[in-house]
Amino acid sequence: MIPTTDSKPITSLSWEQRLLKNAGRPKSSLKPEYQELKFTLHRKLLDKINLEALATIDNQRVRGEVRQALISLIDSEPTLLSALEKQQICDEVLDEVFGLGPLEPLLQDPTISDILVNGSKQVYVERKGLLEMTTVTFRDDQHLLRIIDKIVSQVGRRVDESNPMVDARLSDGSRVNAIIPPLALDGPVMSIRRFSQDKLMPADLVEKKALTQGMMELLEAAVKAHMNIIIIGGTGAGKTTLLNALSFFINPKERIVTIEDAAELQLKQPHVVRLETRPPNLEGHGAVRQRELLINSLRMRPDRIVVGEVRGAEALDMLQAMNTGHDGSLTTIHANTPRDGISRLEVMVSLANASMQLISIRQQIASAVNILVQAARLSDGSRRVINVTEVTGMEGEVVTLQDIFVFEKRGLSPDGRVMGRFAATGIRPKFYEKLLAAGIRLRPDLFDEVVEV
Repeated sequence: MIPTTDSKPITSLSWEQRLLKNAGRPKSSLKPEYQELKFTLHRKLLDKINLEALATIDNQRVRGEVRQALISLIDSEPTLLSALEKQQICDEVLDEVFGLGPLEPLLQDPTISDILVNGSKQVYVERKGLLEMTTVTFRDDQHLLRIIDKIVSQVGRRVDESNPMVDARLSDGSRVNAIIPPLALDGPVMSIRRFSQDKLMPADLVEKKALTQGMMELLEAAVKAHMNIIIIGGTGAGKTTLLNALSFFINPKERIVTIEDAAELQLKQPHVVRLETRPPNLEGHGAVRQRELLINSLRMRPDRIVVGEVRGAEALDMLQAMNTGHDGSLTTIHANTPRDGISRLEVMVSLANASMQLISIRQQIASAVNILVQAARLSDGSRRVINVTEVTGMEGEVVTLQDIFVFEKRGLSPDGRVMGRFAATGIRPKFYEKLLAAGIRLRPDLFDEVVEV
């Protein structure tokens, strides 16, 4: 049993209170003496309790009892602290023991989509697509390294001078990338791409004006009719969010295999097999790349294959899978326009087979891919689908494309919001015959839709 004290219990603050408190953090909390006291209490607490023995106890009960032990340690210190400072230091030490230290209040804020740690003294966050600096700091680089090591060790990975770059994920699925000296010149750098537990449904994206109802109806029909769809866009454009939303339309009776570098897809169908790549071990062996997983998945009798992001030689195997009975597959790639997306696919396929002629690569792409959906993050931080483009085939040696929907930017409002309109081009896609064959009919006015935003 953890020792307790007769002192009045210090109540835990909610994450909203803690964030407000951190925003106007007492000056004493920034002093070296305060930081030294916090780490002294941390060490004493670890000497006093057996965390391994507590692992089998309910988490809330453990935190309550450790809090009581921490209160007794605070009261035994000669330093004079106000009630607010006692509450703050208690929360911060508990975050060090059970969580990710100074990052905990940020991780509990659902409005934050990215946490960017640039060394021990500079932490930025992204809210609604815009970056802002926080008051969060670490004691020193060693403190930050301990937090990074705590994250990567939980998923069986490591980070040190021989392996200074690492990808990992948090328990909630958030994606973590860390890079440490000597590659990072100004101290350890960590980027956390938050993964919302509240998955955005198709109706949510329409409500947020990421795309129109007509565009979503077309994409829904394409998914149900087993069209092969590639979502393209830059970093943070919302590709994975859109991929998750489109997966909602997949028939729950189908067997789906997902392949990712860091698992973050949240498919709700009952028959989903999730695969994840593996980095090399200490000797540099044992790595399993996306290409190996993709080749293996073809032996697993999938109805659809969903690749989180194609970024290398696995592009060839993905195209071949799309061409050989795995229609309706979905993936994402980094590109700025639909035409750039085709060019990137060509480059990635050539990585897998350098002797393959360009005309053959383009024939593979034209045969396999039906729709390119381009997502973009605009200057005001909003994310929108700015192109829905059909791959219509080959004309000579060129892959031909035609836009079905586009977003036309018209300028900025006085408050900096991007103004524009979603407009159908009036072109009925060539795959419309496949939709009819699948028993899907779209409303006639869908291809004439214009929506101002």
